[in-house]
Formats: sequence, C-alpha cells, structure tokens
Amino acid sequence: MKRAAYLLLLFATTVFSSCTKQLDQYPVSNTTTDNFYTNSNDFLQAINGVYSKLKDYPSQSLWLSEMRSDNIAAVSDGNRDWQGINDFSPNLTTTGFIVTAWSNNFNGIFNANSVLDALTNKGSVLTDSLRTRISAEARYLRAFYYFQSLRLYGKLPVVDKPLTATEVAAVPRSSVEEVYTFIISDLEYAAANLPSSYTGADVGRATSYAAKGILGLVYLTRSGPTYSVEGPGRDSNEYDKALALFNEIISSNQYQFLADYASIFSYTNENNKEVIFDIQFMSSSNGAGFPSFLVPVAYWTGQGISNAYGNGYGASNFNISKNLLASYDATDIRKAFNIQLSYSNPFVKKYIDYSKRGTSGTDWPINYIVLRYTDILLMKAECILHGQGTHSDAVDIVNKVRNRAGLAPVADVTLESLFEERRKEFLGEGLRWNDLVRSGNAITTINNWVASDGITTIGKAENNFVIYPVPAVEISAKAGLYVQNPGYY
Repeated sequence: MKRAAYLLLLFATTVFSSCTKQLDQYPVSNTTTDNFYTNSNDFLQAINGVYSKLKDYPSQSLWLSEMRSDNIAAVSDGNRDWQGINDFSPNLTTTGFIVTAWSNNFNGIFNANSVLDALTNKGSVLTDSLRTRISAEARYLRAFYYFQSLRLYGKLPVVDKPLTATEVAAVPRSSVEEVYTFIISDLEYAAANLPSSYTGADVGRATSYAAKGILGLVYLTRSGPTYSVEGPGRDSNEYDKALALFNEIISSNQYQFLADYASIFSYTNENNKEVIFDIQFMSSSNGAGFPSFLVPVAYWTGQGISNAYGNGYGASNFNISKNLLASYDATDIRKAFNIQLSYSNPFVKKYIDYSKRGTSGTDWPINYIVLRYTDILLMKAECILHGQGTHSDAVDIVNKVRNRAGLAPVADVTLESLFEERRKEFLGEGLRWNDLVRSGNAITTINNWVASDGITTIGKAENNFVIYPVPAVEISAKAGLYVQNPGYY
C-alpha cells in the first residue's frame, strides 16, 4: 500500500469536503461525484481516502494515551497543548489535540460513509469480489474511527450515511451501548468479508484478522469497569468472546512472535510477521512525525540537528517517569531500546533511526503499528486471568514475552503483573492509558504514582477523567444538542 500512499492526501483533499461543524458530514460535491466512481480505480482511490485519516491516529495515541499515563511526567516551558492532558485538567474543551481528534475521526467516518453510499449507487461497475472487499474495508475503518472516538469521548452521534449540514445539526449523541452495537456490526461484517492477507502494493490494507483483533479488543474494553461514567467500560464480561477471536488469530498461523524485539520496529523490516495492522508512512510525500513526538527539542539540538522537531514545543521535556524507570529489571533489553538513557531527562526514542530521517523531524519513513501479535497473546492471557482458559497458558505467554526481553521466567501471573509487563512491552506505542482504564485501576494508579514520584504539577485524577470532554465547538454548534461530559468546563 506504500506505493498508493501519495494518493491519500491528494484524494482526501480534492474529493471529500469539510464543514464548519466539526462532525464534517457535508455531502461530497455533486460536481465532483457525478463524474466519479465510474471504474474500479475511482473506488480504490476513494477507499484510500478513508485510510488517509489514519494519519492522525499516532498523534491521538501518543498525546492522548501515552501522555495521559504514568509513563510520562512531562515538564513544559509554557502553556502547551499537551500540558492539561498530562496534568488531568478539567479545562480541556479547546485543547488542540482533543478538538482535532474529534474532527479527524468524524471526517474518516464521513469518508467511509461516502464510499459505502457510492457502492450502493454506483457499485455495479465493480466485480462482486472487489465491491465486497471495499465495502468491508470501509466498514472496518468506520468502526475503527468510532471505537477510537468512543474510548476518547464516550457517547457519540451515530451516523451511517452522508448527511447535509442541517441533518447533522439534529443528530444527538447515542448511548455508549448503541455506539458499541454499531461498531460490532461493522467489525463482524469486516471480519467475514475481508481477505486474510494481501500482496504487493495492497499490503497494509485491513485484513480479516485485523478486524478480528480490533473486535476482540472491543469486547475486552467493553468488559472493563464503568468508573460510574458513560465511557468505554460497561462491565459486560465478554472475555469469552474476546478469547475466541484471539485464538482464531493465533491458530491462523498468519503471524509470528519475532525472536528479536528491535526487529519489530526496524525501518528495513516493515509489515513483518508481528504486524497485524499498521498505518503506512513513507518519506517526503507521506512522512511520519510520530518518532519525534515525545522527544525534547534540546536533544536534537545537542545532536547538531536543526529543524528536527517542528512542533513549537520549545524547551518542553517528556520525561519517562521515575516509577517506570525503576520498574525495569537490569537485564531487560526493552529499556535500552525504548528509552534514551544517556540524557539528562530520559525519553521515548523507540522509533528513531537517524540514518532514515527524511527532510525534517516530521518526515520519517516508518509505519505506525496499531496492533501486533504480542498484543494478541497478552490480551489472550488477560482473558484467561478473567476466568477463561487455563491459567498455566497465561503464565507461558508472559514468560515467552519475558524471555525475548532477556528476563527470567516467573512462576505465576496476576492481572496486576500482566499489566506491568504490558507497560514495559508497549512503551511508546500509545496503549498505556487505555490499558489502565480497562484494568479498572486508572485512577488509583495515577494518583499513587503522582504521590510516589513527588509530582506537583499533575492534578488529582477522578473517575470523570476516564474520558475526555466533547470539544467546545461541538457543544456550541447547536444549543442543547450535546451535554458536556461530567467534570469538565
């Protein structure tokens, strides 16, 4: 799919329009679409346009999950967009990352709806197999954007077709359960109708196993506690459903547990057998910025590299927390690979390879891994520890991961120790905050960490902060349509 990546931004800009209300559900221009969707290439460009909105996912994942967690104790030299996220501020309704995530995800949903609408009206130009595949890709991506948004904001407006601006203004937020029902339906369709793999330029597209993996994560997330908030956890106890999906992926033999941890993230080993779904980037026309996101500008300056960061965050430091640093065993190879230790303030350097840097610090030709095989294995262990399967299998999975990391085996595994293992395995991959929420320990873990590390800048975490606020622009778009999430102003 890398060869098609240059089409993404161009197509998303020229074919899919935007609007003043951030839901971005304006219809495609009639002038454009009347002469479009006349052949298979048009539809392939259109579905590439749906993938294009994935470019923002690394930003959401790192700034709204990794930054929110006990992995990062950031220090700012001013009022930065990420500061309130890290500090658990109740005043986040205009924070750029939160506003952009909402609009980007709903743009992705609109793009998916537009493709699905075109398939209904003009899909006869396609073969049956290609029409089904593109429909399954669109529904997978729509579910992906909705699931990410649900984890961020809780209740959401459910929109399954392109709408006019007037129609959008009348769509209220649906309950979390209703949103989950919509997501699950899309993922079930995608899992049943997507190919199991691709070759050539199509590598990187969603597969049936990617759909099963995300669906398993959906069931696992929904099974988590509610925190008395209408957020992602619903106490649904669907660990059996999640386990069945993870077992399907494992038994498929499509994926492998790579023996070398660093090779998973190598620039010369992209789309390797560990990767189940990733976001495709290539230098110059579609370069990635995420390798630089949590790296202080002063570090680049010290390396003699100018224009390496480009996000305007000045002298900010994205420090690895003392708590996390102390939790690593001395022989854990993941510590040295994931963290820049020979620096005054250790930070995440997981994706940095100077020899591969493009024209700037936002131009790295490396894919962002969304879901990998090790995650499937450890989520299977999580299901087992919630009463599914055989306990010794969970111990074997954790020891497999520990062995690759250069660590001695453990005799037993608990949910607490499993999430600690996940913390070190997935550092810098944007999973930690969602893991904490799913574990049921997000609030106590954050508050205990702040106290133990002696941090004075981070406010008290509360149940309401399990999700983020709805952006202020959405609340003000139509009086009374949306009610702000509790705890925010």
